[in-house]
Amino acid sequence: MDQIPEDWQRGVVIVAHPDDIEYGCAAAVARWTAQGKDVRYVLATSGEAGIDGIAPDECRLLREDEERRSAAVVGVSEVEFLGHPDGRLQADLALRASLAAAIRRHRPEFVATMNFRETWAPGHLNSADHRALGISVLDAVSDAANAWIFPELTEPPWAGVRWVAVNVMVGATHAVDVTETVALAVASLTEHRRYLEALSATDVAEQAANQIEMATAPKDGFPAQRAVAFELYSY
Repeated sequence: MDQIPEDWQRGVVIVAHPDDIEYGCAAAVARWTAQGKDVRYVLATSGEAGIDGIAPDECRLLREDEERRSAAVVGVSEVEFLGHPDGRLQADLALRASLAAAIRRHRPEFVATMNFRETWAPGHLNSADHRALGISVLDAVSDAANAWIFPELTEPPWAGVRWVAVNVMVGATHAVDVTETVALAVASLTEHRRYLEALSATDVAEQAANQIEMATAPKDGFPAQRAVAFELYSY
């Protein structure tokens, strides 16, 4: 397994919901910001349908606030919410155009996104939003570079993306050593306190530590105590 390329300066992490980054690759983000890289977050939804018993209008504000605080823990200050409906993402032209516009606004060299496969691992179904979002990101990177696919976009085309890294548990081709940033990833996920409290009666800090332990487990063929894995696409 190879090392993720790190000869880039600006990266954007694009996911479906608040907490998606923290459940997956926040430890890698903390490593990159510590290197002085400019990393930004783009979220297709605000996760407003994600907490049972809290109405979407209230939940939206709560989860956006939790995400901004989570981002700050790992050195990210710019967080953009695109306003698509939580739980109803579709891999269609509207989503592609929205993501292409975001890529043009932020002008990254490196994009990270989430697993778009049907499962996380055999027998563990991935969510519809995740599937729609991840595959749309791969397409939107090309769309962002082409002036003619979405001519209604006002942002100038951006062809500067060199790689897209898809955070996966199965089928990884590359990884990044996060041994020094695991604690920051745990602290970042812990900021999603109301969300985690609604998921389980288990202490929030314990939930976060257990999740990050799984997300940063050692990877076969990669020389690091703790690592985050990706499937890498070149552009």
